[in-house]
Amino acid sequence: MSTALIRSEARLLVPALIFIALVVAAVASLGTPLITSVATTFHVSLDSAQWTLTIALLSGAVATPVLGRLGAGPHRRATILATLAIVVVGSALTVLPLPFAWLLVGRAAQGVGLGLTALMMGVARDHLPEERSAATIALISVVSIIGAGAGYPLAALLAEFGGLRAAYGLGLLVTAIAFVTAWRSMPAAPEGRSAHVNVAAALVLAGGLLLVLFLAGERSLWSRHLAVAVTLAVAAVLLLCVWTVSELRTKTPLVDVRTVRHPAVAGANIAMFVGGSGMYLLLTLITRYAQTPHSAGYGFGLTTFVAGLVLIPFSVLGFVAGKLTPRVRERIDGPLLLAGSAAIVGGGFVLFATARSNLAELLAAMGVLGFGVGSFSAAMPGVILAVTPRSETSSAMSFNYVVRSVGYSLGSAIGGLVLAAGTATGRLFPNDGAYTTAALVGVAAMAITTMASLALARRRSPETNPITAPVGGPAPGRSSRTGS
Repeated sequence: MSTALIRSEARLLVPALIFIALVVAAVASLGTPLITSVATTFHVSLDSAQWTLTIALLSGAVATPVLGRLGAGPHRRATILATLAIVVVGSALTVLPLPFAWLLVGRAAQGVGLGLTALMMGVARDHLPEERSAATIALISVVSIIGAGAGYPLAALLAEFGGLRAAYGLGLLVTAIAFVTAWRSMPAAPEGRSAHVNVAAALVLAGGLLLVLFLAGERSLWSRHLAVAVTLAVAAVLLLCVWTVSELRTKTPLVDVRTVRHPAVAGANIAMFVGGSGMYLLLTLITRYAQTPHSAGYGFGLTTFVAGLVLIPFSVLGFVAGKLTPRVRERIDGPLLLAGSAAIVGGGFVLFATARSNLAELLAAMGVLGFGVGSFSAAMPGVILAVTPRSETSSAMSFNYVVRSVGYSLGSAIGGLVLAAGTATGRLFPNDGAYTTAALVGVAAMAITTMASLALARRRSPETNPITAPVGGPAPGRSSRTGS
């Protein structure tokens, strides 16, 4: 295949990969601005309506490692198309006038699409020229996070003027377009790949992850039924330990645990876990603070739609950081970028803790958060893929996304617990000082992330070139697309 044709195909493939990653992230986050609308439309409690968001995150976390393994094999194209078909069907269920239980089923199906992000990275690494793959993978990582900020205000606007079904209709439209895009643009995996899914291991991992994320989301369980919560936590730990042991013994692991144990990968995943909890904590603090009514003695009483607009600086500056990071990466090692990005997010926490008396200060804090998260997300794949064989790209990154999901859930839980502790008996809203306390917790989390990233930088070989020189992978070089 000629060089000109390869570059032409790359130009078409890159926007397709980024668009699909953006769509699945935005659709999975549709539950966030629609919780109140779901409660009123279906006459359920807010706690029940919250499950429209939680169940999407749960199904995404469970599906991600399985899809990552399937994406490492010869049937990657079929896996991508089948997954998007599931997302489209789920989107249709959210639009149809069906009972609340079917809405939850649809949201769970939409959440499965979160597992496609790692597969998009695998396609980029296999089928793009060297000079394009690193930047594209970094951008895919960024849009998978800022997708929530992109979809939030639009979904809130549609819900406000067209009702709940109109907002979910947006999800159906964009997922259908994503399916057609994938059908036309996704190449087949390179020859010689194989992938076997250990069903028993997948079920054990799914059980452990479900318990972890359920316990993180159900904060009331810890206060009202502590014995049950502790029992479930022990069961989760045991399941994950059993899964780890089985993965080390099998010749066809769902996740290559030996690769995950590499100091660079383990350090990156620790940074992702702690850093992710802090990043999501600040995001939830700012949006909740902005919507708190003036009667609480603070806050701005913003509507759901206007509160969604507060996320625009997060999305815009996150995208800018994602575009800049690959260029900066040419001069600064990946772990140092992670450390600097974590420090920027920590600065966002400090800004929120000390200055939130007007909306401009909230917007500034959200912008700082977006820039830090964008840079952190763009740098993360390079750190992991520098020591990951090309064939294991999807599997390695899918594990990192599971770690991120658990970290996000932990951040949300920590924020809820701190604010609940700062809510006086009989009061609906926490006192203003509770937000400061939560922000200080976030500062500590980002300090730990910064130190972990610096420790990782000291252990890394300075000559390692991310993306293009994977340890144990094929020799770097341009790879052409095979099939369509």
